[in-house]
Amino acid sequence: MEHVIFRIARQEDLVKIVDIYNSTIPSRIVTADTEPVSVESRQGWFEAHQPEKHPLWVMENDENEIIGWASYQPFYGRPAYAATAEISIYLAESARGKGLGKQTLLFCIEKAPEYGIKTLLGFIFEHNKSSMTLFENSGFTLWGKLPRIALLDGQEYNLCILGKRLL
Repeated sequence: MEHVIFRIARQEDLVKIVDIYNSTIPSRIVTADTEPVSVESRQGWFEAHQPEKHPLWVMENDENEIIGWASYQPFYGRPAYAATAEISIYLAESARGKGLGKQTLLFCIEKAPEYGIKTLLGFIFEHNKSSMTLFENSGFTLWGKLPRIALLDGQEYNLCILGKRLL
């Protein structure tokens, strides 16, 4: 497994974060976006990831290249859900299929208590078999399914909510 370093994302990383995100759009299995997003359109999202509560990390390889990112996002935005976070993981094409998703997910699970997070959620398309398997193999279970909620290229897809209680 490739050695990676996790660090809090900096403003200058946003271009690469967006590049990695955009690289997943054509597959139609990772995100509900259907067109590339711009760096400008993601600025508010970037700023909302406060390092003390909902961090956004980048993963760097031994050459200091950003090869992925992960984040916690608030769930539903209400105070009663403050200890619950949605987790997102995105890898550059060159980093996929090398066990880095598992390494990143385990890192995020391990770090969650430091941020007061007791429950992690993953929102994953049901047809994204690799991500479904990754989360299930890390102890997440199916907590809900939103049938035929996403329309991509004229085809409807299910969105699964996978959850893991940590404490």
